[in-house]
Amino acid sequence: MDPSQNDYKEILTEIIKKQTVILGPQIALLKAKGVVGLSLSDDGKVLNIAGDPQEVLQKVIDQYVALSGEIVKNAVNSIFAKYPSFKR
Repeated sequence: MDPSQNDYKEILTEIIKKQTVILGPQIALLKAKGVVGLSLSDDGKVLNIAGDPQEVLQKVIDQYVALSGEIVKNAVNSIFAKYPSFKR
């Protein structure tokens, strides 16, 4: 079964919150808010995803990987392990 819109909101929120711990809230939120199609609350909760949610998910991951490479990949992979229906 494919992930729902709410599933995408959950995994994106978790990724952003994890990056907030790793990168700090200013950088983590700034990078996520720069992704077209993603609407966030001030504390990093995903409110809405416009467009293809898989594409938005990948863009968020790409933003963080560009900043810290392997650290982000490892953190994201541990989150994806909890959501087996998602493609990486």
